[in-house]
Amino acid sequence: MSGSIFGKNFAISTWGESHGPALGVVVDGCPAGIPLNEEDIQRDLDRRKPGRSAYSTPRSEDDKVEILSGVFEGKTTGTPISMIIYNKNQRSQDYGDIKDVYRPGHADYAYDQKYGFRDYRGGGRSSGRETAARVAAGAIAKKILCYLGIHVLAYTLSIGHIEIQPSNFDVDEIYKNPLAMPDKEAAIKAQEYLDELKEEGDSAGGIIECIIDGVPSGVGEPVFEKLDAALAKAIFSIGAVKGVEFGSGFKAAKMTGSENNDPLQVDDQGRVYKKSNNAGGITGGISDGSPIVFRAAIKPTSSISIPQQSIDRTQGKNVEIVVKGRHDPIIVPRAVIVVEAMAAITLVDYLFQRILSRIDLIQKALQ
Repeated sequence: MSGSIFGKNFAISTWGESHGPALGVVVDGCPAGIPLNEEDIQRDLDRRKPGRSAYSTPRSEDDKVEILSGVFEGKTTGTPISMIIYNKNQRSQDYGDIKDVYRPGHADYAYDQKYGFRDYRGGGRSSGRETAARVAAGAIAKKILCYLGIHVLAYTLSIGHIEIQPSNFDVDEIYKNPLAMPDKEAAIKAQEYLDELKEEGDSAGGIIECIIDGVPSGVGEPVFEKLDAALAKAIFSIGAVKGVEFGSGFKAAKMTGSENNDPLQVDDQGRVYKKSNNAGGITGGISDGSPIVFRAAIKPTSSISIPQQSIDRTQGKNVEIVVKGRHDPIIVPRAVIVVEAMAAITLVDYLFQRILSRIDLIQKALQ
């Protein structure tokens, strides 16, 4: 299976399955001399791990990370950083009933068509559990970005039809409520909505918004390697994502040019700024110095306890399936930190690439 490596200058390679002994990641291209320990990684993993609230799967995993290489005496060495997370609470027997039946909304059928084989124990590599490895790598990328004055913040913008109100925006609420919503009132309404769906055996989707502050202008390549294209690829690689938009996004299709263009201005110190940010901080595939803003649409959890129509792969018959096991009624809150991780990994990769784009930057790097 190819496709488990992401990035060029700062690259990650994830491995492992949902119900295997462990999963992990190798990070290649991390500079030497960065203070790093397992606690730095664990903080982000704890935001993603299951069993933290009534709105995540009850599968109980500590998700304790162990650094195997690339760190010595508390600092990165410049060599590949390998990390492992052991699976300790997998219950593969929960999936015995679907060994020969494809789950609607999952990759079961597509995997079988491609490989002639599928790991039915929770989906194998297609399981959302794979994202734990990404979060571990993303924690390192975010630490690098901190040295560069860049901050990545993602949060739940909406769940179902319930959306946060800008007037109620409170960053602290992202870490206080179980839905990662920066609006306490919206979070309460969303919890009531999810409680109703759980009672019915159904699930919900939502939208994650990400804001990246501090990215300098000039990051990104103007043709096939545009920064927004790279970020979109990174975010779309998260299994539950079904749509990505930057700035005004799809609303731009209904705007006029005079409404959508971002007027340029110069302040008293001679610094260029934009009066609006419909471009979402990226113009022509290159960062323009404004905050990068994008949103990701997350589908409802595919595993639901409502009877669904499917087929038996061995007999070729139409059957009815009720998915058993331990599943999230909503994916969005746990995916917030995954979006942050993939955005950070992409940015570090492209920032390293920017150094190679001009001779003066190369000279400065070698001084």
